[in-house]
Amino acid sequence: MAVLVTRPSPDDDTTASALRARGFEVLCAPMLRFEAIPFQDDAEANYGAVLVTSANALRAAAPQLGNSRLLRLPLFAVGEHTAAAARDAGFSEVIVSKGDAGALRELVLAAAKSKQLKKANPLLYLAGADLARDLASELGDKGFTVATRTTYRMVPAPSLPREICDAFVADRIEAVLHYSRRSARAFLEAARAGGVEISALALPQCCISAAVAAVLREAGASQVTAAESADENALFEALQRALQRRIRTNL
Repeated sequence: MAVLVTRPSPDDDTTASALRARGFEVLCAPMLRFEAIPFQDDAEANYGAVLVTSANALRAAAPQLGNSRLLRLPLFAVGEHTAAAARDAGFSEVIVSKGDAGALRELVLAAAKSKQLKKANPLLYLAGADLARDLASELGDKGFTVATRTTYRMVPAPSLPREICDAFVADRIEAVLHYSRRSARAFLEAARAGGVEISALALPQCCISAAVAAVLREAGASQVTAAESADENALFEALQRALQRRIRTNL
């Protein structure tokens, strides 16, 4: 029995390795495909800091950063995964928030209150084409000017690989991991297109957050578990809880 990882590449490989180290068999079916979008730094903008809510934004921007002046700015990142990508890209001052973009907003506000940031200097937000929340507007309401630069897009996969559909039919999958609302929606569409929606939704769906879990519940999934915090270790704990519940139910 395998756990299906729907996370985009290359992060799905990291997740698969972590699961295998915990004794799980793993199948991967990335539901979103990463595409970089070129961006140009506005040389006349006197930015005070860089904001990033996804490691993908940094992967996309890294080839264009080089010896950019942006690398000398403080960078506010959501989570250690994104922070590591920032350091790999060359940023030396990385401030990390735990949680989601809302936690990042609060961290930025706290930095302004403590005079680490000046509201007079605009913030540069490196972002994806599809945003779960409008961080720029939320900070704008607090007196900041935020310049959003789109550095990547995530394109939904139109279908599940044949071997994944066959695994659903053969009852070889015991749970599915979901990392975002968009990838969860893409999974549902792909499962429907592959004729395995009923089989897929009958399994435990383990989600990185309550917002992602809501997508699966709305689609009719009955065994949905959300991580207690938006990080992978918490998601793995949610997976263990879901599988234990399933074992008890089947006894």
